[in-house]
Amino acid sequence: MSQHLAESPLFGMAVAFHGHKCPAMPLGLRAGAAAMAKLGVERARNKELVALCETGSSHPMGCFADGVMSATGCTAGKGNFIKKYRDKLAFTLIEAASGRAVRVVVRAPVVERNLAGPFVSLRREGVPPQDIDAAVVDPLIHGILTKPEADLLDVSDVFEMEPPKPVGSFKAIACAKCGEEVFVHGARVAPDGTVVCIPCSGYEG
Repeated sequence: MSQHLAESPLFGMAVAFHGHKCPAMPLGLRAGAAAMAKLGVERARNKELVALCETGSSHPMGCFADGVMSATGCTAGKGNFIKKYRDKLAFTLIEAASGRAVRVVVRAPVVERNLAGPFVSLRREGVPPQDIDAAVVDPLIHGILTKPEADLLDVSDVFEMEPPKPVGSFKAIACAKCGEEVFVHGARVAPDGTVVCIPCSGYEG
C-alpha cells in the first residue's frame, strides 16, 4: 500500500490541494489509507464515510487533516469531515451504512522525531513551508510514504460507532430582515414572529 501510494496520482492531488510539501500531510494521507484498508472501503464519493478528526487549527494539525481528507474523500464541504479540536494527529473513520469504525493515531516516536527534525526547526524560525529546500523535505516525505505502516501508525481493531446524522436541507427562505436566502436549518424566529437568518437574529455565536 505504501509504495503504491508513493507512486499514486493521489499524492500529487493531495499536494496540489494542500498547497505545499510537508511531512504532516502525507502522514494524514497514510492514516486515511490505513483506515480505509482496515474497513475494506473505497474513497467516499458522497457521505459513505465520516471522518472524526482530532486535530486542532495549528500546524501540523491542518496539514494532517488535509491528508486525511485527500485520502478518504471526507471533506468539510460534504459535511462528513468533523474536527474534534483535541490537538492530536489522530482520527476515526466510520462507514456510515454499517457503523463500523477504526481509529488511527500517528505513533509518538514519529511525532517526536519530526518535531525535532530540520523541517520543523526551519518552520519555527518562520520559514514558509513552500520555501524550505526540497533536499530537506523530500526525504521526509519519501520516508513517510514508503515506511511500513506499523512504523508510523497505530491502527485500532474495527469497532462499532454511531455515525453523526447529516444535517441539511434543499429548502431555503428569504430572511425577513436582510432579504438573503437562508437554508431552513439556519433560520431563526425573531421576537416579532418573522423568520430571519442567524446574523440578523442577533444570536450568532
